[in-house]
Amino acid sequence: MAGKSSSEPPAPSSDAQVDENEESRTNAIPDSVAASGSLEQLARTARDFAAQATAENTNKAYKADWAHFASWCRRRGATPFAPDPQLIGLYITECAAPQNGTPALSYSTIERRLSGLAWNYQQRGQVLDRKDRHIATVLAGVKRAHAKPPVQKEPIAPDELLKMVGTLSFSLRDLRDRAILLFGYAGGFRRSEIVALDVNRDDTIDGKGWVEVEKDGAIVIQQTKTGWKEAEIGRGSSEDSCPVHALEQWLHYAKIDHGPVFRRVLRDNSKVQDGRLSDKHVARLIKKTMLDAGIRTDVPEKDRLALFSGHSLRAGLAFFAEADERHVQKQLGHASAEMTRRYQRRRDRFRVNLTKAAGL
Repeated sequence: MAGKSSSEPPAPSSDAQVDENEESRTNAIPDSVAASGSLEQLARTARDFAAQATAENTNKAYKADWAHFASWCRRRGATPFAPDPQLIGLYITECAAPQNGTPALSYSTIERRLSGLAWNYQQRGQVLDRKDRHIATVLAGVKRAHAKPPVQKEPIAPDELLKMVGTLSFSLRDLRDRAILLFGYAGGFRRSEIVALDVNRDDTIDGKGWVEVEKDGAIVIQQTKTGWKEAEIGRGSSEDSCPVHALEQWLHYAKIDHGPVFRRVLRDNSKVQDGRLSDKHVARLIKKTMLDAGIRTDVPEKDRLALFSGHSLRAGLAFFAEADERHVQKQLGHASAEMTRRYQRRRDRFRVNLTKAAGL
């Protein structure tokens, strides 16, 4: 196991300072090349591109994973800068069975933290061997002891969505929220994908897609986890349920023709601001309108809030759309049909009753 030795450099003043120093060395000018202003600018641009290689939320999570691990090492007099499998094996053991009485982390969270550490070491030009026995055997034991089936959020049914939309008025804020619910549902979008939309191509640096409104619907071109994709949002059977009409109404009355589609609105509905809406708003909106619409009142309110989230829009389309599997897969941007079938298996349970078919 790695410990502190006299040959090691003195401990840095803070984990934040360490991260800052490491980031400045990543994609830096090679030692063999004389530094110049233009090369410094290229190095900064290279670091910006490298940061965009993974999603912003993923980068934040990975940085938090490293900070937690570095803090754990510091308190134990160890150094985090070399990918020591023995040390990391002890770290994930601590995560699964904390010595200080704090709640144990789930298997999925520990696995995510390992991914975060591997990513951070990669940025430092090092390799973390997750197959090393000190890591792999501990992780396998944690999985047997603590792993649980993934929790799937409740899909929203079409009639439930319309009830939720029906709780909204026609103020600026509610026009926006109506468009979010209908457009997000029809597109099968993740909440981060909804708020990342721009009106036009290349409107903003942080935009991840744009919308092209046509006579029969809207085309959404997006950069997703699996690459660029196109989603077709057809017009609905009535204006009350049409996602494209809802989007057009919001853009018209909000006077938006450039930049982010979904933006913050002042509390008094007097002004639409320039800033992009947070993806957390989508989750809060779904929970609020679900309660206001009286959805699933057979379940206690606390449990209902846990059942529904931003993913409920995406799950709703996958679950309730009576269409060929390949069309649903394309709309959701799933890399494999197996991911799409996870939703549809829940929908199709007990449609075929083999017990009765066997004569019982």
